[in-house]
Amino acid sequence: MTTKKTKSEAPRKTKTLEHELEGGLSGAVAGAVFGAAAGPPGMAAGAIIGGVAGALVGGALDSGAAAAAARTSELDEAIGVTSGELGAPNLRHPPAKRGAYSVASVNGGVAEESDAAPAEGGIQPPSDRG
Repeated sequence: MTTKKTKSEAPRKTKTLEHELEGGLSGAVAGAVFGAAAGPPGMAAGAIIGGVAGALVGGALDSGAAAAAARTSELDEAIGVTSGELGAPNLRHPPAKRGAYSVASVNGGVAEESDAAPAEGGIQPPSDRG
């Protein structure tokens, strides 16, 4: 079975390889530093083990970032960021069931009647409840 390669697949593979190489090199340096305690053989072994571990971690981080970017792109398309429908004025909202949208809108912005002064303005007097 043959698969067609898209134009974006080749640069993606190159970036993945670059990230694996970067991880491998940094892992090899770290492994050599830690292996230095055992002398030259420890440095060589540490560099090899660290390089392999670093390449695996670099590849895993790259694939995780690619998956996150694909998911973000999918969500952007779903909510209309990329298709130009974000904030469309022609949305259909369900009608109010009782004709009043909320208690606060019916009472002029106050949910319940009270003798207390509104919260805006200066410092409120202490309540009598102690």
